[in-house]
Amino acid sequence: MLALVMLAAAVATPTPDAFPTPSPQRTLGLIRAQFRSHRPPPAFETYTLVRTQKATNGYPDFANSYTRHYWVRNLDRAALRRDVFRDDARGPLTFDRPAFNEARDPGPPTADVFEPAPTRPHPVDEVPTPEPNYTPLPVIGGVRTIIESDYKVESMEVEGDQLHLHIFPIRDVERNRLREVYCDKKTYELRKLIATDKLFVDRGNVYPVTFTITMGMVRGVPVVTDIHGIVGGGYNDDGKDVDFEFRDITFPDTLPDWYFNARSYAQHSNDSGPL
Repeated sequence: MLALVMLAAAVATPTPDAFPTPSPQRTLGLIRAQFRSHRPPPAFETYTLVRTQKATNGYPDFANSYTRHYWVRNLDRAALRRDVFRDDARGPLTFDRPAFNEARDPGPPTADVFEPAPTRPHPVDEVPTPEPNYTPLPVIGGVRTIIESDYKVESMEVEGDQLHLHIFPIRDVERNRLREVYCDKKTYELRKLIATDKLFVDRGNVYPVTFTITMGMVRGVPVVTDIHGIVGGGYNDDGKDVDFEFRDITFPDTLPDWYFNARSYAQHSNDSGPL
């Protein structure tokens, strides 16, 4: 009789799921943690940036569309840039620091998409703080400590093999720039983002931009592959619609130090420099 009672109790008592479905807020924390698990990016990267935009009449604006090749050192985000023209023609050696929400081209493709926008514009010659090494999440009593405190998840839907999160900043609306996040529903790897950015007009106004950012993988590293931007804030000039394509992304083991020192460019102007 005692055995039957114990068996009935065991049958009647539900067993909790070993892996309960995360809440939307925790899911966002898992997505960020998965992205940060790949940080910091490789020490060096090279890529080709193709920028295209439309004129006010809807036709391609060739005057303000261009192709550029970049060699980047991620420790200080210093970069050598060269414009790419037809055939083998190349522009001059130019020092740069590609960055989002700055008065220059967005990038590099390995940029931290969760990084807040800067509080003020940073000139190209200002060296940023090196990115820290991220460590695995601590485990306390079998519970992973993941807290997402920058954004509130307003909704989350399953769309095929993806999760689609609508989010909004809890604080610093101007700096925390993500608005929608798409990820693989099993691995939490990023697929697409909707984010804010800025258009800096030479000697003019600063306009808000909405970026649709497509993500991919290169050698196991998350990278930005495409950006489609729409300029708002009453802007109605050329380039209201703009696209950036990041192509030929590579991670070389090393690059010459002089690539990242603008003072040395003149010494290499006669040998054509890198192509």
